[in-house]
Amino acid sequence: MAWLHNLLLVLISIPVKWLVKANTIPSDLAQELGIDPTKPILYLLRSHSATDQIALSMSAESLNLPKPNSRITIAGEQHRSCLFLLEPKSVLTRKVKNTDIAQQFTHLFQLHRLDPALDIQIVPVSIFWGRAPGKKFSGWSDVIANQVSPSWLRKFFIVLFLGRDNFVCYSKAVSSRSMADLPGTDAELAHKLIRLAGTHFHRRRQGITGPYLLEKQELYNTVLGSQSVRSAINDEATSKNITYQSAQTQAKKYIDEIAGDYREGLIRLGDRVLTKIWNKIYNGIEVQHAQKVRTLAQNGHEIIYVPCHRSHMDYLLLTYVIYHEGLVTPHIAAGINLNFWPIGGVLRKAGAFFLRRSFAGNKLYTAVFREYLELLFNKGYSVKYYPEGGRSRTGRLLPPKTGMLAMTLQGLIKGINRPVSIVPVYIGYEHVMEVSSYLQELTGSAKKKESIFHIFSAIRKLKNYGYGYLNFGDPINLSNYLDKNVTNWRELQQAEPDKKPQWLTPVVNDLANNVMERINQAAAISGMSLCAICLLSAKKHAMTEDELLLAIEHLLTLLAKSPYSEVSTIPDISAKQLLENTLKLKKFEVSEDTFGRIISLRDKNAVPLTYYRNNILHLFAMPGLITAIIFARHSISRSDIKQLIAKLYPLLQRELFIYMSLEHAIDYSDSLIESMLDMGLLSNLDDQLTPPAPSSKAYYSAWLLNRSIQETLHRYAVVLTLLEREGSMSRAVLEKRSQQFAQRLSSLHGISSPEFFDKNVLGTFINALKENHLVQSNEEGQLQHCDVSEALRLDVISLISPEIAQRIQQI
Repeated sequence: MAWLHNLLLVLISIPVKWLVKANTIPSDLAQELGIDPTKPILYLLRSHSATDQIALSMSAESLNLPKPNSRITIAGEQHRSCLFLLEPKSVLTRKVKNTDIAQQFTHLFQLHRLDPALDIQIVPVSIFWGRAPGKKFSGWSDVIANQVSPSWLRKFFIVLFLGRDNFVCYSKAVSSRSMADLPGTDAELAHKLIRLAGTHFHRRRQGITGPYLLEKQELYNTVLGSQSVRSAINDEATSKNITYQSAQTQAKKYIDEIAGDYREGLIRLGDRVLTKIWNKIYNGIEVQHAQKVRTLAQNGHEIIYVPCHRSHMDYLLLTYVIYHEGLVTPHIAAGINLNFWPIGGVLRKAGAFFLRRSFAGNKLYTAVFREYLELLFNKGYSVKYYPEGGRSRTGRLLPPKTGMLAMTLQGLIKGINRPVSIVPVYIGYEHVMEVSSYLQELTGSAKKKESIFHIFSAIRKLKNYGYGYLNFGDPINLSNYLDKNVTNWRELQQAEPDKKPQWLTPVVNDLANNVMERINQAAAISGMSLCAICLLSAKKHAMTEDELLLAIEHLLTLLAKSPYSEVSTIPDISAKQLLENTLKLKKFEVSEDTFGRIISLRDKNAVPLTYYRNNILHLFAMPGLITAIIFARHSISRSDIKQLIAKLYPLLQRELFIYMSLEHAIDYSDSLIESMLDMGLLSNLDDQLTPPAPSSKAYYSAWLLNRSIQETLHRYAVVLTLLEREGSMSRAVLEKRSQQFAQRLSSLHGISSPEFFDKNVLGTFINALKENHLVQSNEEGQLQHCDVSEALRLDVISLISPEIAQRIQQI
């Protein structure tokens, strides 16, 4: 009968292949799952379905895997390559029947007893048609719901309507030899494998479709019925002298303002639209480390995505990537400024929920929002929010806002019945469409209110934006995090369940910084960011093509020899190809004379390109500081370099959210020095480190590294010198005066970086001085110059160029 089955597959495959597009998850089976296509593979599917087999065949063919409809030889016997747990339902009944898989597995283990060398990869494969989450109440759309083992008639409609949304999800292979070697009879082992497979397929389904949709009435009942919201309604009624019903009506309005209204059909439509947009404007979207998140999902974790925020494009790109990586589409925290017609309604149906920029002491709104967020966590919905609170205008990470993180931790300690993991996400672009408006805001222009006209304007201007980059960082398991930082947090909370814990604020602040550091830890290097860091460090922002190519090559080699972290990524193409791709974005001026090409920045482009440099500045902070010390001192021992690093690194770490501890940074400096010596970026003379010889090819690249950190050191010198001149100042006055003088210095010396005099950046540095006890406070709370800050000031002044140092000394 095998030939008849194969003939049926061939006949059905003709129309099915026209209707179906098989999306494979993950795309790299060898790296992520360890599946070896050269070894025997036995595919295990949940349902015995011809269309599922065809989708698997299409996927397997694209991955050069064995065909699932072929035969496999096991101990001299011919067996099917595809096995199934369940038969399809009857058209007339809902009963699901088991296949004869128990007998097949029992026979398989019997063959293993006869041949000790026999080992087969049993690969579970989940086939999904659409990604619709289940509903508690049935509706007409359930005709095409991706149910377990649907009948052939229901499957006809599923393929007809959802064929383009097919997902073929592979799982790690199970070694048949490792199963056969377990204690028990062959029949017992067969039934154990079947039970494990059934549990796995159930979890896989939950991991890709998510929990049941939240019905509106259930939402109202749960939020309004919670103890915290009822108490807040009572307080609202008392304080405003209104009835309880009126206050409850207001709470219900808050729910309508906040809550998302997820619709999977809109996500499918959005997927098609966004695929066309990405293909038009991006050369590609590079995604790394998604397997970490898939592992969390398969282990039943509540996943909270916390990305950096560069652009409004982030909302679309991250959700799109999550969808295509086979993960549940998250509910997204969006600013209330985006809730305008008609975009607000579209975003809401895509899973967005809205929050006000400030809760401003509104206890009822706060209680409703917190209860809604906890409901999402408890129901198992993945959530995404931006810890910076808004888009970065400079390309650097902003100091984190802690409100959402605090609510997340409060939800955890109240009792979420599953592990909760925060997943930091680094997002980078070679072109951010809002950069020009960011620069206007940094120079004092008012932020423009979002509207539908701005959306159409942005769409009309779509062009080649180069590459987009999205790296998932190392997750943070919140329960483990609390166990390390608050050893008895469970007992403390049980004693006073309704009271805000005293330890919450410092722990949330520490967690927020940890999240930002992990975002930067997963940074992606792009051609645009590399060219920007080189050209902005060059005098007059111009380099010959050969100089620029060599500098890019040196920077890439340095990061390859001494990686910033295990999760940061660098391009895997040559420096020449990288430069050619970047020049196509037309952000540079390219001229040519008899000696070759010169690449420079147009005056109007120098400032915008600081945005892309700032995306990766933290990766080069340590090599930049090392070269700055050596170029300034000309000859210095390693121990003296480490002493200076020990003084300055805590300030750089705080400002640039570098993930390394001081001890790790000192060790990393050793690795960098060794790599730079190997590359000729440094020289070693009588155990003293010196700059490379000016005639060396590597000299200019080393000088550029030194220049890359100079603006940061200039800013430090400005703040410390102002404090030294005045003796003591309030923080607000020091911040304002520093901003004014930095702006003046920028004009006098052609410093083209808006963040050089940005209030947030200056404020972060002043905070770092206080936190590291490098300044003192007097009785009035003013910051006071002291011996420690003076020593730091002299060290910083010694590392910057004489003309800048002289100008600063004239404050």
